[in-house]
Amino acid sequence: MGSGIHVIGVDGGNTSTTAVVVDGSGDVVGVGEGGCTDIYGVASPPDALHELDRIVSAALRQAGLGATDLRAGVFSLAGADWPEDHDYLRSHLAGGGFGFEPVVVNDSMGGLRLGSPSWEGIAVICGTGNAVGARRGDGRVFHLGFWPDTVGAAKLSRGALDAVLRAHLGLGPATSLTGRALALYGAADPIELQHRFTRRDGYGPAELVRMSPVLLDEAALGDPVAAGIVTAAGRAMGGQGRASAERVEMDVAGATVVMGGGLFRHPSTVLVDAVMSELAAAVPVRTTLPPVVGAVMLARDRLGLDSDAEALNGSLVDFRASHDGPRA
Repeated sequence: MGSGIHVIGVDGGNTSTTAVVVDGSGDVVGVGEGGCTDIYGVASPPDALHELDRIVSAALRQAGLGATDLRAGVFSLAGADWPEDHDYLRSHLAGGGFGFEPVVVNDSMGGLRLGSPSWEGIAVICGTGNAVGARRGDGRVFHLGFWPDTVGAAKLSRGALDAVLRAHLGLGPATSLTGRALALYGAADPIELQHRFTRRDGYGPAELVRMSPVLLDEAALGDPVAAGIVTAAGRAMGGQGRASAERVEMDVAGATVVMGGGLFRHPSTVLVDAVMSELAAAVPVRTTLPPVVGAVMLARDRLGLDSDAEALNGSLVDFRASHDGPRA
């Protein structure tokens, strides 16, 4: 199929959302970006839908296309958790003027496609929050948006800062996280740091998650407190992956486990090793590519188009550099 055919892939989360339009050759021709589109993460679900529409419109405008010019689209969204959520989101997107039936999947499933050509296996995605699920080749899917042990950059960062305060108060062991946290935020001591986060006009989520790479650094360097926090998080997600596989009657042995999202981009292996400790004999696939690439690949799958994840990401990087300047 030629370059006159266009598809859209959307990755929607709590922190950010990205929509990418590509042509039939796999070249990126439009990008839209914005904030939270999780219907559970905003004041009211219509707020999330309004932001989603704005981001999609921006991508189409940059591509010089209208909704009717697209041949397929996949929306991989945080907040697409329960069946009624999928119905709600599909109903809204059906009014978008597309020339196709929009496909809505949970964001764990978009992430799975990044490392699984057959779109089968276990997805363990960890960014601000975590998205874990499993999908069989026959289409059977299980994911849960509200796991009893949630994991993500926000929770891990909070756990690290709590450990720093415990150590300062004599309620827990000393940790190398203390010096790193004080240096990161420029605080004189852990009490001042706690004040900065808990006062009425205190630091918000964007400041909090800055602590997560520091935590991963110190875990990799062998700090027992940091390693304990990261290992517990990884084991929790590994257990969630195992439970997801069991729900779709998937044998964990030999299954592909795709690990992606912001926390898995860190070069250390502590989190990866902890996840895989709960998934014996499974095959780990760690990806550092942005999840929106998985959504684009799923959209291309709808038309029988081959996809190369690295090539798609390279086109996205080049497109952004030519339109917005280079990104770190």
